[in-house]
Amino acid sequence: MDVVLFGPPGAGKGTQAKRLVEQLRIPQISTGDMMRAERASGSELGQRFESFMSLGKLVPDSLVLELVEQRLKQEDAKGGAIFDGYPRTIPQAESLDTMLERLARKIDVVVSIEVSLTEQIDRITGRRTCVACGQVYHVRYSPPPPGGRCGNCGGELGQRKDDLEEVIRKRHEEYLANTQPLLGYYGARKLVATVDGIGSLDEVTARIQTAIAH
Repeated sequence: MDVVLFGPPGAGKGTQAKRLVEQLRIPQISTGDMMRAERASGSELGQRFESFMSLGKLVPDSLVLELVEQRLKQEDAKGGAIFDGYPRTIPQAESLDTMLERLARKIDVVVSIEVSLTEQIDRITGRRTCVACGQVYHVRYSPPPPGGRCGNCGGELGQRKDDLEEVIRKRHEEYLANTQPLLGYYGARKLVATVDGIGSLDEVTARIQTAIAH
């Protein structure tokens, strides 16, 4: 089963994707993580990514698709995958469909996790990240230890630039601009299931499981 997981920043799609990995026994496809790993490995493909990313340029869709296809051909992904935040545009979705067809596969369901902008801001602006080890806390939901330092390594905690309200609002606008057309693209094939992203992790996971089962 090939599943696309959509959701605005702060919707929890990364967390939910990892839960689905355990339950469905298929891997998570996060193009951002995969590109960073490929660059770190120094592979030929990673060097091609580096030539764009080091200059602050967008990586061409064709190169990202090549990376995705390479991943889908690995043994653990032959039975399906969870696409986390990809595709982001209709041209990417069309190219993905063509590639999957070549592999005798198709997108089975698109799950859209719905969370209001107010909730996104509350979730994201409350994050505090260790500058040393990357451990993430939240001032309300998962507070750091007394003393305000990382409980993992003792490092200093800070707020990432991406977690500031003005950045969140801009990313939300970009998400709406890119994703609404995509939901229409997949919706025309009756593949979209909308899920309420408010509630406990278990509650949201259960809703996603129900959506996938249908």
